[in-house]
Amino acid sequence: MNPPAALDWLAHRSVRQRAALGFAAGVASALGFAPIDAWPLTLLGLALLLLLVPSTTGVRNALALGWWFGFGHMLAGLYWIAQAFNFQDNMPAWLGWVAVVLLSALMAIYPAVATGIASRFAAAPARALAFAGAWMLAEWLRGYLFGGFPWNPLGIVLMPMLPVAQAASAIGGLGLSGLVLLAAGALALLVTDRAWRFAAAVAACVALAAGFGAIDLGAPARSSGTRVLIVQANIGQSEKWREDAEERNLRRYLALSAEARLDGRPGLLLWPEAAVMGLLDEEPWVRRRLARVLGPGDLLLTGGVKALRNAQGRAIAAHNSLFVIGAGGRIDGRYDKNALVPFGEYLPLRGLMEAIGVARLAPGSLDFWPGPGPQTLRLAGFPAVGPLICYEIVRPGHVVDPADRPQWLLNASNDAWFSDAGAWMHLEQARLRAIEEGLPIARATPTGVSAMIDARGRLLATIGRGRAGVLSAEIPSPLPPTPFARAGSVIPLLLALLLLAGALLVAHRKTQTKI
Repeated sequence: MNPPAALDWLAHRSVRQRAALGFAAGVASALGFAPIDAWPLTLLGLALLLLLVPSTTGVRNALALGWWFGFGHMLAGLYWIAQAFNFQDNMPAWLGWVAVVLLSALMAIYPAVATGIASRFAAAPARALAFAGAWMLAEWLRGYLFGGFPWNPLGIVLMPMLPVAQAASAIGGLGLSGLVLLAAGALALLVTDRAWRFAAAVAACVALAAGFGAIDLGAPARSSGTRVLIVQANIGQSEKWREDAEERNLRRYLALSAEARLDGRPGLLLWPEAAVMGLLDEEPWVRRRLARVLGPGDLLLTGGVKALRNAQGRAIAAHNSLFVIGAGGRIDGRYDKNALVPFGEYLPLRGLMEAIGVARLAPGSLDFWPGPGPQTLRLAGFPAVGPLICYEIVRPGHVVDPADRPQWLLNASNDAWFSDAGAWMHLEQARLRAIEEGLPIARATPTGVSAMIDARGRLLATIGRGRAGVLSAEIPSPLPPTPFARAGSVIPLLLALLLLAGALLVAHRKTQTKI
């Protein structure tokens, strides 16, 4: 089918058929996410959405088309969440799929808004520019509104092309999303606007060549001289929360740590989020057991829980924390997680939710309370670290204390909640943060994927899913602060506004030409 015939076929589809095509395009576009990494399908899915927009009549139908695209896109990228409901007894497991559908339906509003804005531009070039700019702004808002949910930004599909992804050091993941959208717009223009075919093709080739040729990954990462052991005990959620599991799980971590001892040089032992289930600051005997696997000068950084008590000593809440344990079991520092997961770590509108049978996924009746935000921990004899617990790594521009830049980041996570796909998606977002900030990242998870990532986003070493082991690595050196580290989202937001301004300019020129 030649391009004009294809466009004519699309133009004569019914509203339901266009919705179905939009949904299918959304699903296809999500196949660019890890672990499939089929990024060409992302471009094709977005291009199809742009080709469908002119066949809609009115903004309302365009919003509906964009919503169906977004629903398919989110559904295919968030299905892994349902697995978390298999590891608790308070609610039926099938409720996980209800949660996935509801969350996808809510998140689909953002692509709908971008599509609705694009539909206001009659000229195909202006529509492509407006779509890119509007999507970027909507994606940025998705990270903030209703508590924020920045999972899987569109630009993450460029991570397999690591030289191109280095652009995130200046324009962030949000800017990478803009590049993906512009490439998809160029594909759509090759079909819809003859006058733009050659220019779009040349621009795409030049951009691709510049991405691969001009952006240099540089020499292999230099070592900071600090050795770490990342312990992955392969303890799944179904095993972790058994009544008799606390002691057995602790022994497994201790045994793996003892076997891998840090060969005489002082180093860091890294355990995942919530690796220790007891209250470390209230149980000195547990801390002394942990210290037995440490040599002189070594430190253990492990996830644990900090109880918050009232004046009468009764626990009223808790922190999801990372503890620094030194010689003799002393506590040398603590970080409290700030970005908490609703329904996972706390229950919004608890009275109403409990009345309708909704409970928190994590065991226990007390809600977690947030800590103060990004923080740098000073470690005696070691580079300063910026701790991030689980989901905190997916928040661009909110992973580093701007007043006290660390030399590396530690992402202690419990990816045992996730399916395999969710865990690989989480890893890719950690790699993107490394590029944005110019900082190496160590990831410690109980079931994988644990990893050492350099400041260019390269994977230096990993322990895959479903394996127990100890990853021995040296922390790479950081890069100087990147433009994104200095300016945050200001640069990509300006880019989004420039795209919208360009759309208005092109639309105006088209109108003047017709006159």
